[in-house]
Amino acid sequence: MEALLGKTLEELQQIALSVGLPKFTGKQLAQWIYVQRVQTIDEMTNISLKGREALKGAYTVGRHAPVKEAVSADGTRKYLFTVGDQFVESVYIPEEDRATLCVSTQLGCKMGCKFCMTGTLGFHGHLPASEILNQIFEIDSFQTISNDFKPLSNLVYMGEGEPMDNLDNVLRSLEIMTAEYGCAWSPKRITVSTVGIPAMKRFLDESECHLAVSMHNPFAAERSQIMPAEKMLSITEVVSLLKQYDWSHQRRVSFEYICWHGQNDSIRHAKELIRLLKGLNCRINLIRFHEGVDRSFPASDEKQMAWFRDYLTDNGITTTIRRSRGEDILAACGMLVNALSAHADTQNQNLV
Repeated sequence: MEALLGKTLEELQQIALSVGLPKFTGKQLAQWIYVQRVQTIDEMTNISLKGREALKGAYTVGRHAPVKEAVSADGTRKYLFTVGDQFVESVYIPEEDRATLCVSTQLGCKMGCKFCMTGTLGFHGHLPASEILNQIFEIDSFQTISNDFKPLSNLVYMGEGEPMDNLDNVLRSLEIMTAEYGCAWSPKRITVSTVGIPAMKRFLDESECHLAVSMHNPFAAERSQIMPAEKMLSITEVVSLLKQYDWSHQRRVSFEYICWHGQNDSIRHAKELIRLLKGLNCRINLIRFHEGVDRSFPASDEKQMAWFRDYLTDNGITTTIRRSRGEDILAACGMLVNALSAHADTQNQNLV
């Protein structure tokens, strides 16, 4: 049956009419699904029994719990969800003053970045908006039943997949998360990532959420060797496009930059970053590479990363070294490979 989760207000109103209910029932449905966060149609008590039965004949709320959990020594938690006969993972990252969820948008990924473990999964399909939102709603619900969980304060669309390659469903989920009829989040609490593909322009025009661009090398020829998407839209074209938008207010653009020893952490690369990004109000997040992924990409050491950060910051680009989380459970950047699925038939007893 079709999920109500992921439907816009207009679509819920049409669904109400299609089963013989008044149009205003659509707003009631939105309230139950997105505000009250019900699991079943039977819980929608201000809709008549006859109406609920009519809805149940063709629809379900669409909520389903994760089937597996892994907990990192640093408190990060990774969850495995089933999507048909496939699996997808999302990552809950608690901090002192916030809790962030790293959300997946596709089953696997087709971008083929050489350094990314997720790319080894291949591509197995787009996640509908219902499955994107289900990750958020299910994990956010844990805070109501466990003191170990903070309510979600931020979302990053940085899990499995390229969000801009599944843009219709991503934008639909963002609308529901930020609309008054939905979850009424500020778009400034949400960051969407991309390697930089043409659909990015539509995202910039149709959403107010933050953007994170996976750069990793400012030189087109070098970047294309590790990121095939460079041939689709060059990093120069990406930056040129971004310079057409206003980033001087609350909306932010950042660049993700994994540091590899002797490959992209030199003075040459730092100077090219400064030249390329001149005039763009942005920040760079340096990321430590997890060498277990691929030994052909040796990680920069802490001293070199600190020098790289300081050089860029001293030359006008705010640069930080992002703390790595969840590496021991394959939950860090680029490490989502559905490793929990090998035992997904056995529910983890620690699952909340």
